Amino acid sequence: MGRFGSDKPDLRIRGLELQAVDMPAPEGEQAKGIVVPGGAKLSRKVLDELNEFAKRYGAKFLAWIKVGDEITSSLKMLDADVVHRIADAAGANKGDAVLIVSAKPKVVAASLGALRNEIAKRENLIPANVYAPLWVTDFPMFEFHEEDGRYYSMHHPFTSPVDEDLELLERAVEGGETNLLGQIRTKAYDPVINGVEMASGSIRIHRRDVQRLVFKALGMTTEEARERFGFFLDALEYGTPPHGGIAPGIDRMLMVLAGTDNMRDVIAFPKTASAADLMIDAPGPVDPKQLEELHLHVVEE
Repeated sequence: MGRFGSDKPDLRIRGLELQAVDMPAPEGEQAKGIVVPGGAKLSRKVLDELNEFAKRYGAKFLAWIKVGDEITSSLKMLDADVVHRIADAAGANKGDAVLIVSAKPKVVAASLGALRNEIAKRENLIPANVYAPLWVTDFPMFEFHEEDGRYYSMHHPFTSPVDEDLELLERAVEGGETNLLGQIRTKAYDPVINGVEMASGSIRIHRRDVQRLVFKALGMTTEEARERFGFFLDALEYGTPPHGGIAPGIDRMLMVLAGTDNMRDVIAFPKTASAADLMIDAPGPVDPKQLEELHLHVVEE
């Protein structure tokens, strides 16, 4: 995430990696940028389009520095020597541009990660007939939601933490060091090809004491955990072998092999954008008796 702004990076794209930018940012925020080779030629119209593109992912604005015979920038509030220093620290050479987002880390990653792919497409930086596979591992176990002020499972509450982080989990739950929850990694794994997630899987928790800690970390009381997952905790008590799995997306793999970015191209009878099935003319009317059996009632608009 720190390098590519995405947990499914397209490694066919060389460079355009995210890097810290030495400029002031409010508390809790960060400033990062990407260097666009030859980006000094980008017109104001294109920069405005990229600014609107970045806003779709939460960025308030996209700042830019163009390194030509002279350095020009949208950062009018900064002194010229500061702008020079930022461009030099980012590794920009003459003819390049630096695109910068300052925001909360999640927004910086999402906007610059998407911008990386967008610029690569616009500038034809993605080589044809190349496959760049990788495995993404060590996903965070929890993610913090500022709206609720609490942590949630990034995958699901049955994903096993890596063995080295069990101590962190215990300290976070039993010792009250809740800030450690964001540092715990899981035994989750995704294979990715050309920026497309091919599958997703994980090793599951097979120890009751670990599962109890995870439920507690998610804010469940012992009573709530027993009421919702008592059958599962009992099964773990009897001894469950280590186990895991993975769910492959065969249609996604075919999509990448076929060289298309539209999954409908590799599905026999795809739904339309409005979720209609043209082959069987669905959705359609339902017999009232069927609705009655299912205790369903259609509310007319």
